[in-house]
Parts: sequence; C-alpha cells; structure tokens
Amino acid sequence: MRFDDEPVNPGEALPILPGHASPGRLERVLRAGAFAVTAEIAPPDSADPNEVYERAALFDGYVDAINATDGSGAHCHMSSVGVCSLLTRRGYAMVMQVSARDRNRIAIQGDVLGASAMGVSNILCLTGDSVEVGDHPEAKPVFDLDSLSMLSMLRKMRDEQRFLSGRKLSVPPRVFLGAAANPFGPPLDYRPHRLAKKIKAGAQFIQTQYCFDIERFSEYMKSVRDIGAHEEAYILPGIGPLASAKSAEWIRNNVPGVHIPDPIIKRLKSAKDEASEGISICVDLINKLAEIDGVRGVHIMAFRREHRVAEIVERTKILGSRIPWHPGVASGD
Repeated sequence: MRFDDEPVNPGEALPILPGHASPGRLERVLRAGAFAVTAEIAPPDSADPNEVYERAALFDGYVDAINATDGSGAHCHMSSVGVCSLLTRRGYAMVMQVSARDRNRIAIQGDVLGASAMGVSNILCLTGDSVEVGDHPEAKPVFDLDSLSMLSMLRKMRDEQRFLSGRKLSVPPRVFLGAAANPFGPPLDYRPHRLAKKIKAGAQFIQTQYCFDIERFSEYMKSVRDIGAHEEAYILPGIGPLASAKSAEWIRNNVPGVHIPDPIIKRLKSAKDEASEGISICVDLINKLAEIDGVRGVHIMAFRREHRVAEIVERTKILGSRIPWHPGVASGD
C-alpha cells in the first residue's frame, strides 16, 4: 500500500489531494484508512544536527510521522521548529508541537508560517506544562492562548487565509491540525466533551496521554463514539514501554493523568527482566488498543528508549505489509 503519487526528492512537497488540508503523508495514511503510527523524538541538549539525524534514523520504516516536542515538561532542549527544520530537509514527516506556554499569538503565527514553508504539514497545539515543574521555574510563562484558541487561530489562517488580526495572507499554511487529549484526567465524564471542544476548534487528529488502563480507555472511547467525535477526528492513543516496576510506580504517583493498573506493575515485578517485560506489555497494549472502535493509530512515546520502537512495531504487526517512508526508499508508502 502506498500513499505517495510519485517519487520525490527529500523535502519536496507532495501535491495536496482533494479534501485534504495538507500535503503530508500522515494525513494521507489516516484518510486512506490505514492504521497510523507516530512517535516522539527526544530533542538533544545540543546544537549538533547529527544528534537529531541519529535519533530520527531509529524510526526509519516504522513510523508515519515524528513528533518534535516543544519544551516538554517545561524543560529546555533544542526547539521543535529547529528539529523540524533539520528533518523535513531529509524528507521526514514531522509533527511540530507548539506550546502556548512560551509564545504569544504573534510568535506562534510566525512560527507556523515558517514551518509550513519548510515542509511541516502537521501542527500539534498544546497549552503546555507549568514552568514550575521544569528546569527553569523562574521563567515567566506567556499563556496568551490555550490549545483551543490556538487551534481556532491556525484554522483561521489556513481556511480563511487571514491572521488572527484579520490581515490577509498571500499564501496560507497547509497544515493538518492536531491536539492532545487526556482520557484519564478527572473528572472522567468530562474528558470526551473536552475532546469534542478541541475538534470543534479545529483539531483533525488527536494524540492522547499514555493509555495503560485498557478498561478505562475503552469506556472513554465508548463515550467518544456516543457523541460521534471519533468520526470527526483521527484518534491515536499514546503508549510507551515501561522500564521497570519502580519507574511505573513513580509515573503513577507523580505524572498527572497517567493511570497504571496494579496488574501491570505486578507483571513487571514478577519478571526476570523488567525492561524486556515492559516491551512485551507495550506490545500487548497496542494490540488491544488497535481493536477498539474509533482508534485510528497509536502514538508511541518511548522516552530514552527510542531504540526499542522498531522492535515494538514489528512485534505488534500493526503495519501489516506496509512500510512507512524513510530516507532509504526512493518513494513513499
């Protein structure tokens, strides 16, 4: 199965298909009905581009798009726009994350125009973590917008060809808009309606917080289906490998909105090799998530374990015979 019309040089834009918002491969894969796989790249604490290239190469042939995080956890790293600039030149499909915490509406609009110009087709709109939890707690947060108002603003730029101020754009950004969702944040019954608000504001794809509790996530998706939100956006639940029972307990106790059930922690504790068991748990969970009606892909967040993503995807067999684009092939999927 392929989603590109013809071979292209790295960084060369594909034509925009009828009914599509962007020329990106991620949108093509999702609209074609394939099960999509995205993953996050850990940005380096460095100005060396080779560190970015080496990290991206771990995903070659296994993911449809790579998220470049934007000060995740309010910690400073190479910027999302910088990582995207390097990798779009090599032909990778990038999801540029934009946090409202650090930029006002002027800066965000300018960044999105620049990103679109250099080949970024996907923008994930985030409100952003509080600076107090990061490594620069003395920083002044911006929060001129939140994720909802940012989505609305970028949709206006794309669809109405105007800045938020009303000033006209000569060429709008051709981007596929995304948002994050947390199915496990209290109150649980509000979560599907929060998702619906983001979709109404402009979100076309959704990447969620880690989903380790399949039962709770299934209930969430039932509510999402009841309001028809699964038909209006592509939902990709987040998942990742747990390194050990100790780290799983720390995540459960310290990361808001992440629930790890007791049976998973017990399974890790009883394993001879907890890290390998964490990979097996991730594989099992992805296969279960793929069976839930309304799930259109997965978003793999393997922080400091990016080298295991290929193994995880291979073991799940979620791609079937499909091989996502990578720099070693002449054309697309």
